[in-house]
Amino acid sequence: MVVRGITLQADTLRRQIENAVRDGITSGRYAPGSRLVERELCEELGVSRTSLREALRKLEAEKLVEIVPHKGPVVASISLEEAREIYALRELLEGFAAQEFATRGTDVDLNAFGREAAVLRAHALAGETAEVLEAKSRLYSIMLGRCGNTLVREVLQSLFSRINILRATSLMHPERISQSLAEIDALTKALQARDADTARIYASQHVKNASVVALKLLGEQQQAALVEG
Repeated sequence: MVVRGITLQADTLRRQIENAVRDGITSGRYAPGSRLVERELCEELGVSRTSLREALRKLEAEKLVEIVPHKGPVVASISLEEAREIYALRELLEGFAAQEFATRGTDVDLNAFGREAAVLRAHALAGETAEVLEAKSRLYSIMLGRCGNTLVREVLQSLFSRINILRATSLMHPERISQSLAEIDALTKALQARDADTARIYASQHVKNASVVALKLLGEQQQAALVEG
């Protein structure tokens, strides 16, 4: 029992480290391509190097971290082609999920979606990027968890961390934020009306519009990195 207790505590610590570093990456605090200096992270988080390395291996499996020979762990970069593929897949699957959610979701589920959309709007208008990303994740968890298709949920959740990096790139951009909120409001109304076809169209269009801004910004960032290099 003692051994089991120690294992659970160690596992909890590792997950806390994973979450801290993951949040730093998805929020943009640790920029793509930048080194993750183990000594500095250990001091910042107050953890041992062994615990940190275990967490970094998990983040490597999520493709958020790359272990580069003679350099160590660095924040993974998302290529333009990979970003295009992620958005194309999201456009299809999230449109389908919204369509199914409109018909399969309970009134409680749809009301929960509406409340979370209102929370997201409040954080966005306050300029609270981290809170917006968390609210957006909760919003999609409701829809994906209640759309009646486990495979769609699993595929999108497997991309969750990289999706959040792209969201952080585009969601709070001045060119995008007001349009994004309007699209989410329209999706919410379609869902509450149980208009499955319209919900699918709005959900797909929301992803498509986000991709335009995100791919533009990502291309500019990568071009700037080449010039600096």
